[in-house]
Amino acid sequence: MANNLNQYREDRINGGDGLLPNEAPILDAAGEQIDDFLGPNPEYNEAEEEKKYFRRKRFIVIKNVVAASVGGMLTYGVYLGLLQMQLILHYDETYREVKYGSVGLEDIDSKMLIGINVTPIVALLYTPVLIRFFGTKWMIFLATGIYALFVSTNYWERYYTLVPSAVAIGVTIVPLWASMGNYITRMAQKYYEYANYNEPRVQEQKKLPHGACHRYIIIFQTIFYMFFYLSFVLAEMPTAIFLQRFIYPLNHTLIGVKECGGNSHGMLLGFNKTVLHTLPPSFDLIVVESILMAVAFLSMLLVLVLCGAAYRPTEEIDLRSIGWGNIFQQPFKHMRDYRLRHLFPFFIYSGFEGLFVCTGFTLCYGVCTIGLESLAYIIIAYGLSASIFSCLSLSMLTLPRPVALLSGAAIHTVLIIALFCWAPAPRDQWQSPFVYLVAVLWGIGSALNKTSLSIILGMFYEDKERQDFVFTIYHWWQAMAIFVVYLWSSIPMRAKLAILLATVLVAVVSYLWMERKLAQGVHVRIPKIPKPRHKVKGYRYLEDENSDESGSEHSEEASDGGSEDEEEEEGGGMGRPGKRGDKRREPHRRRNQNNHSYEQAVEDEK
Repeated sequence: MANNLNQYREDRINGGDGLLPNEAPILDAAGEQIDDFLGPNPEYNEAEEEKKYFRRKRFIVIKNVVAASVGGMLTYGVYLGLLQMQLILHYDETYREVKYGSVGLEDIDSKMLIGINVTPIVALLYTPVLIRFFGTKWMIFLATGIYALFVSTNYWERYYTLVPSAVAIGVTIVPLWASMGNYITRMAQKYYEYANYNEPRVQEQKKLPHGACHRYIIIFQTIFYMFFYLSFVLAEMPTAIFLQRFIYPLNHTLIGVKECGGNSHGMLLGFNKTVLHTLPPSFDLIVVESILMAVAFLSMLLVLVLCGAAYRPTEEIDLRSIGWGNIFQQPFKHMRDYRLRHLFPFFIYSGFEGLFVCTGFTLCYGVCTIGLESLAYIIIAYGLSASIFSCLSLSMLTLPRPVALLSGAAIHTVLIIALFCWAPAPRDQWQSPFVYLVAVLWGIGSALNKTSLSIILGMFYEDKERQDFVFTIYHWWQAMAIFVVYLWSSIPMRAKLAILLATVLVAVVSYLWMERKLAQGVHVRIPKIPKPRHKVKGYRYLEDENSDESGSEHSEEASDGGSEDEEEEEGGGMGRPGKRGDKRREPHRRRNQNNHSYEQAVEDEK
């Protein structure tokens, strides 16, 4: 070792590099640590790390879908459950007189229902503006907060608390469900991007090929509606667990009812005005409402904490920057698309059948036959059936597109004809198997109907800039249909069934006509969406065409002048005659003007 060190010193003294033959240079410990830190990691696999990264991204998308679905289920379940329990309590004559006296709960309830059902008529005017202003996720969060506000007003039941909150619910219905449909569809598109991150189109953020995301749209919309229909089960928990033990049996509540089913008129004529044999304690009511309030807050937290954004921040800016006037007009312009026009009857029927099964069928067939104590179980059977059989929509992965939607319409057509002929006797508990069978079958048809409509809209309108407009149109027509069902509550049952039957038949014919046009290749008239306009001063926004658009003309001119000066300096100051010589003088003139304006400003300050 000593000989090697002497040889190393002699070589350095004689002007060599100090390297020993067949040996590496001697490094100190600090140098070795630096080389280990800065050198490549032999254990790092870039392809594997990229694969893990996008796997996490896909897991986040699934988490977003489940959180949004559970949040929507909890929100709608709490709303329906509280509204049903409230209407049953307020219907009881003894409860109104003992607890509220001259407050006039009947009038308050009628005004509440008007606010909930009438307000959505104008929702088409403001829904796209609200969604673009707040963003999809924050619109869902705001809507769940308004539903929680409705729950909180039931602690103090007065006109000035219940009616304004009901109007707020009516304002929020269409924006909430339009945002939900848009959100689930966007998650399907993002999942496709993360699953196929190696594709050139995805890496360059270009428009995806037609039909690329259909598989994920079908799966995610099915997951959403499987959770959504569980809200009907959740809604019956307050009645089934708490309120049912205070309700009279059917021999008391149905004593004055003479006709049921197809022979009935209005909503349960002759139903007893007293349905509670014992008034629920006020403390127990507060406990139930507090539990519902806690569930409403839980749904808000799920949306706030677990749901990610539907769009990137730059995409959100693009969605707003087309102009609020254009955003307002787009839903009306999209109605010129013949695909949407042919789907309008199905949108209307979707609203008809959803409210009919919860009011007309449940009351005039179910409660009228087997009593008010069975109300909760009838709706639970409907909700469970619809939730379980929503998975039938997965058949669209392999079968043609119309099969699922037309199958649901066929089931409802057969049931409507059967209900038209069925007129059970009041207080006939032997009819209970048929009541539950109809509820289960109707749930299957509802699941196929609503799930297939949302899937078809997601397939037709894959452009992320159009989805909020299209889902707004869908849920607005549903709200209009619900308003019509609210108005027809006093007409005979067979007239209601005739309207339902006519609507579903027209919807089927219109849908088949649309499919025929698509098969023939008829041109689709889709409105043009203006390009984004970025005019915010001082904002630097990366784009494909223009990477820096600040909106300041002076800064652009100065940058142009500076670049021209640099080009002239690189060319050795030899300017070319003509236009080049003219351009060479402009930057100096601007610079002199800027200096002059600066000196003048300093003098003015003095």
